[in-house]
This record gives sequence, C-alpha cells and structure tokens, in this order.
Amino acid sequence: MRVAGTTALVTCPNRGIGKARGSGVTTKSSAAATAAALSATLGLPAVAWVTAIRLMNGMDMGVATGLGSFGFFVALWVSMMAAMMLPGATPAVVRYAHSRGRVRAVPTFVASYLAVWTLVGLVVYALDRPHETMAAGALVIAAGVYELSPLKNHFRRRCHERAQSGFVFGLSCVGSSLGLMLTLVALGVMSLTWMSVIAVLVIVQKLLPVRTAIDVPLALAIVGLGILIVIAPSSVPGLTPPM
Repeated sequence: MRVAGTTALVTCPNRGIGKARGSGVTTKSSAAATAAALSATLGLPAVAWVTAIRLMNGMDMGVATGLGSFGFFVALWVSMMAAMMLPGATPAVVRYAHSRGRVRAVPTFVASYLAVWTLVGLVVYALDRPHETMAAGALVIAAGVYELSPLKNHFRRRCHERAQSGFVFGLSCVGSSLGLMLTLVALGVMSLTWMSVIAVLVIVQKLLPVRTAIDVPLALAIVGLGILIVIAPSSVPGLTPPM
C-alpha cells in the first residue's frame, strides 16, 4: 500500500507539469502566429505602399494611362494588391494562424491570397486599354450596380467567415471587391489618389459587417459618380492627363 501511495504521489505531479508545459507551448505558438500575421498584414503593406508610389510616379495619365510592360505591370499590381488588400485581411489571417497554431502557416496563406489577386491582374492587363471618359463612366455605373447586387453581399459575407485557405479566401474577396476594383480600373490604375480612396473602401468593407444603411448609399454614390463622368467628365479630378 505504501508503495502504491508513493507511486501515486510521484506520478500525479508529473502529469500536471506535462499539461502545464503543453499549455505554455501552445500559448507561445499562438502568440508567435499572431505576431507573424500582424507583420504580414500590416508591415508588408507599408513596404508595398512605398514601392507602388515609386513605380506609379509619372505614370498617371487618367483614363488614357497605358499599363506599361508586362513585367512592370505585374510588379506594380502585386505591390498595389499587398498595399490595398492585406490590411483588411488581418482578422482572417490571424484566425487562420491560430487554427493552425504555427508561424509557417502565415506565409502560405498570404502568398496564396496574393496569388489570386495576381491572376486578377493578368486579366486586367489582357483586357484594359486606354479609354474615353464615356467608357469610364459606363464601367463605374456598372460597378455601382454590382455593389447593390445579392452576389456582392454573398461574397462579402464569405469574407467574414473562417477561411479554409488563402486561395479560397482570395476568391471570396475578389467577388466582394470586384465593383470597387472595376471602379479603380475605369478611373485609372496608375492613379495614386483613386488607389487610396478604393483602398480605404476595401478595408472598411472587409472589417465591417454588411449594413444596408452604409452599403446602399455607397453604391448609389458610385453610380452617381459614373453618371457625373458621363455628363461632365471635366468636373471629376484625375480623368484627363494633368497639364
């Protein structure tokens, strides 16, 4: 009996220590994953903004802007997407990092997320050409109508759900931000001013839930902007080459 009692006294504390150590390791892993997620979604965009500003310098010619060479455009587009899209993806990246419990999950998620937006950039490069203000107005009106569609709200809700991977999350976010990105392409991809405006709207929509009181006025404002471009393009800044 004494031997059994002694054994119990010896083994029970060891089990408690093992659990404590496991909990400590898990906490450290979660903290490291959170730090990596914040670095990727907040630190990387800061660098991307600087890069995009340097690449866009002197390129803004309004709706008549050319996209440049393929290599130049890809470098610029990836920088733009990192700057515009990663801050709003912070909650999703943090959740994914916690669910995986390891730091190396973060680069994989971010890289696959940006890969989706890079594919979007290839489509833009293939289709976008210098265009007239009438075409720009029509595209902006179409973008505003899309903002009012159930499809837009469906993808936006998907952006707030737990992501299975960066690729799946990226597809949802493309559907959610399609109207805003179409607006940017219509107004001029190389416009730092419009890039900044669209970036703010993208971040707000990614972080805030769907709210009719906010989303409907925004969509109507985009439609109104498109109509203004059609009837009075000179009143909209940045559409024509600066003198």
